[in-house]
Amino acid sequence: MQAKFLVASIVATGVLAGCAEREVILPGDRLGVREVLEQTQPGEAEALGNISAPADLPASSANAAWPQSHVSPSARTSNAALSANLTPIWSTSIGQGDKRRARIITDPVVADGRVFTIDSAGRVSATSTSGEALWSYSLVPLRDDASQALAGGLAHDDGRLYVTSGFGTLSAVDAATGQEIWTQRLQDTATGAPTVFGDLVYVVAGDSTAWAIEAEDGRVRWQSDGLGDTANVAGAAPPAVNDTHVVFSFGSGAVQGAFRQGGLRVWSADIVGTRRGFAIALVDDITGYPVIDGNTVYAGNHSGRVVALNINSGERLWTAQHGALDPVWPAGNSVYLVSDLNELIRLNAEDGTRIWAVDLPGYEPVRRPQRRRDSAYVNHGPILAGGRLIVASSDGFLRSFDPTTGDLIGQTEIRGGATTRPVVANGTLYVVSTNGVLHAYR
Repeated sequence: MQAKFLVASIVATGVLAGCAEREVILPGDRLGVREVLEQTQPGEAEALGNISAPADLPASSANAAWPQSHVSPSARTSNAALSANLTPIWSTSIGQGDKRRARIITDPVVADGRVFTIDSAGRVSATSTSGEALWSYSLVPLRDDASQALAGGLAHDDGRLYVTSGFGTLSAVDAATGQEIWTQRLQDTATGAPTVFGDLVYVVAGDSTAWAIEAEDGRVRWQSDGLGDTANVAGAAPPAVNDTHVVFSFGSGAVQGAFRQGGLRVWSADIVGTRRGFAIALVDDITGYPVIDGNTVYAGNHSGRVVALNINSGERLWTAQHGALDPVWPAGNSVYLVSDLNELIRLNAEDGTRIWAVDLPGYEPVRRPQRRRDSAYVNHGPILAGGRLIVASSDGFLRSFDPTTGDLIGQTEIRGGATTRPVVANGTLYVVSTNGVLHAYR
């Protein structure tokens, strides 16, 4: 009995002693587990507030054509002339629009008074700049079906239209008549747009092989192997070219610089890094296609990184914690992009710091609040035209923003919503809607 009393006394004394000690409260902020996952690591974070900074914009200039992707300096009009108040002037069908398993992934190109497009069924069409249908032909082989592959991309040069196909071909056709001149088989899908420079056509097939094809007769000049990947976004990046170099990107997230004539690889850089806490960050494809501006190459992935590289050495100049869903638009001291979080962002071209960001249409509204928001709008662009940034969105509007402040300064309806980036030639803006209609605005 005394032993039990002694043990109880000792326990009670220990409890009282424990209660007498004050709890040590560690300094610092309390963060939930989910909050930590949604933040960048120490040293990666940047100021999130918008700041005011002058924009050194190039002067507006008239351009007669938009012959291919703007990723190469020779094909880019830095600030195309365009009216401040856009109104629709005509619309015409180009064929099949977006379907569940078939999408229009080809931006229009404009040259020699014609607008060239590809619909979601692989039909190439030429339309006059007054809206008249001129010619069309199908990329689908006779024994195949359009549902078996996505369409490809377009580039125009010297009276010829160069067309890639998801069925693994690169073709040259007469831009005036649509008649085939030659076709080269690329041994893999070719859903990205080609790039023409000098006597060569450059293209990436299968997200893993770079090709240089002679524009005259379709012969292979050289090819270079990269690495592919399975988690890729439809439509490969068009190669970016200047007088000396060609820059390719591959499905693995690698960007490769080579001498454009002989194909000798000069450098290779991997764009890696993800946005923590977001499932979309699992897709690391290069959706912000490489863009050449002077001696700098800008490129971004789908999962949360935009980088600036030296074109001669591949040295990384800076990294920004943003994904890029479309190729960036460099202009003076700024780089503009549509991010993976559906924001229009302006970066400082010198160091990649964010100057401002504005929200673009995000998830589509649902009728019942309890339903998941599993459908999102797509925002295509930006381009710089008429001294303002223009973004075409699938929610049904063309929006114009002030390049200096990011303020919304105008919007115009697109019936059906946009499914391509806008392009501008001769003071007219062209965009294709999800229902397969080519719209012209002036």
